[in-house]
Amino acid sequence: MNILRSEWTKLRSVRSTWIAALSTVVSGAALSLLSASGVLGTPPSELPGGWDPTAASLQGFIFAQLVIGMLGALSVTAEYDTGMIGTSLAAVPSRSRLLTAKLAVAAAIALGTGLATTLVSFTAVQIMFDGAGLPAAGIADPGVAGALVGAMLYLALIALLGAAVGTLTRSATSSLAVLVGALLIVPATGPGLPGVLGDWFARYWPITAGQASYTVVPAADMVAPALGFGILAATTAAAGIAGHTAFRVRDV
Repeated sequence: MNILRSEWTKLRSVRSTWIAALSTVVSGAALSLLSASGVLGTPPSELPGGWDPTAASLQGFIFAQLVIGMLGALSVTAEYDTGMIGTSLAAVPSRSRLLTAKLAVAAAIALGTGLATTLVSFTAVQIMFDGAGLPAAGIADPGVAGALVGAMLYLALIALLGAAVGTLTRSATSSLAVLVGALLIVPATGPGLPGVLGDWFARYWPITAGQASYTVVPAADMVAPALGFGILAATTAAAGIAGHTAFRVRDV
């Protein structure tokens, strides 16, 4: 418990932690409203087939995931930037216990941030849809609560993926480069590759697959929500194992 308390004190005392958390909520909600506004004025009968107001209210996650990924990365890289990692290891020689404590604290903050981002984005966009006379979703509607839980867990997994990347790179700048590539560039360009390779990126790239976890009406070219969440969770676990291995065998 002392290690957890110490890690919590360190992470909450860093201003960038709370700036990243607030930026995740604000950017997620703002971009969701902006993206969803594209259908305002469209008659309900002319909405796209498979209209999913829940998924439509979470489109801001495309950018918010990058911010929360950096929140996870900063939970590790901040100590490398300041040189405090040496002091932390002197106080807690067990690297496994120290890294586990860091990830647990980062996960707790990410879950709270993910919950706030999900609820604010969903509520704001559904109010906008309802006011425009478009079909809106409610939490009590079939599948909606599960999709919102999936959205919260999706952001938490992205934060843990960022923490794993931060452990591997030990640099905030390098972590940002990796996360931009993995979260934004590959999902945007991968499906454009020819043949089977493009189809694989469109369905099974962990980030793209994970986004299926917060849909109520899965798109035809996406995997099932449970499978998508499983792919992202397995990828995050693999990255965490790689980060843990590197943390144990490398010098500070």
